[in-house]
Amino acid sequence: MSFTNLFELITSATGILMSLGYFLQAKKIFKNKSADDISLAQYVILGIGTVTWTAYGIYTRDTVIVIGFLLGAVGSWLVFFLALTYRTKRSQNE
Repeated sequence: MSFTNLFELITSATGILMSLGYFLQAKKIFKNKSADDISLAQYVILGIGTVTWTAYGIYTRDTVIVIGFLLGAVGSWLVFFLALTYRTKRSQNE
């Protein structure tokens, strides 16, 4: 295995691990049925950024970028929509 291949593997694995943070936040929102302290603007910015990087990776056929950002894109938008859902439900119940 060349250094380049090893570095690509490490970078892809790191991208996947970083993306898990979004899913952990989504799990917490879903479990608590609350998103009171979640910044919607932050997740919109992260969602736009991760989608842009994923599109760039697809365009340039860079698998490392696609792997690193695709899960992040899904996770960031998942957090955003869960936060929006549970904020709306809480507002309707009050």
